[in-house]
Amino acid sequence: MNDDDTEQAQVFTEHRGLLFSIAYEITGSVADSEDVLQDSYLRFAKVDPGTVEDPRAYAAQVVTRQALNSLRSAQRRREEYVGPWLPEPLLTATDERGTDPSARVELAESVSMAMLLVLETLSPLERAVFVMREVFGFDYAHIADAVDRTQASVRQVAHRARDHVQERRRRFTPANEETDRVVGEFFAAAMTGDLDGLLRLLAPDAVYIADGGGKVTAAKVPVHGAQKVARLFSGLARVGLPEMTIDTAIVNTAPGVIVYSRGVVDLVFLFEIVNGLITGVYAVRNPDKLTRFGAPSPS
Repeated sequence: MNDDDTEQAQVFTEHRGLLFSIAYEITGSVADSEDVLQDSYLRFAKVDPGTVEDPRAYAAQVVTRQALNSLRSAQRRREEYVGPWLPEPLLTATDERGTDPSARVELAESVSMAMLLVLETLSPLERAVFVMREVFGFDYAHIADAVDRTQASVRQVAHRARDHVQERRRRFTPANEETDRVVGEFFAAAMTGDLDGLLRLLAPDAVYIADGGGKVTAAKVPVHGAQKVARLFSGLARVGLPEMTIDTAIVNTAPGVIVYSRGVVDLVFLFEIVNGLITGVYAVRNPDKLTRFGAPSPS
């Protein structure tokens, strides 16, 4: 490895959290983000460092361009997706095992499941511009180079995307001791079939969204309303899973629960909580999106 290669590698190592965050917030996929970073590094390594005025910004431009291409390809595949599509959950920290390597992501509201779902309603171009401008504060010149548009065009796209996101942004409480308590009480009620207990913890307009990708059993449409969500979870104790174990975790900065069957991850729950009440439950069960979750914590 020559000096130029070493310098390029140092840029990607130093700013990996930023670069991964950009890719993940544009694609909504950990797997695609890792591919984007690998491909982007190979492209970045071919550039003469002497021609790059701001290596951080230039690396971000390369990653944004590749993530945008990845998202456009993925959107075509998602048109045939069975049931609701949810972003691939990102394990940002766990209660028992400390920080996961994925926690190098630059944490922000923008990696929450609620925000990622809002970003899904943007066009790929709007999403890339919003992430670079509103989340990470890059100037319009750098963004214009990344998305191959004029600065005037990028300003218009940024304004449109910002208004769109502000209209649809959902409030949520990041994981803390209070949200842990709410989730713990919710699962205790679910495992004992305590319908009233579940209802006390659910907001009236709570929604449950499950992603099985057509590969495993999962609700194919969102479930709306506290009564329906409570009835769904009150059946957990009756159905259950073989040799089921549960770990609490922080997933996409929100309180989460990882459910295992016979030592293999079966699904991941993420909870959206506002003012002590659960407003949203996201269940990711598509096995393709759970490959990065390891074995359960030792008993």
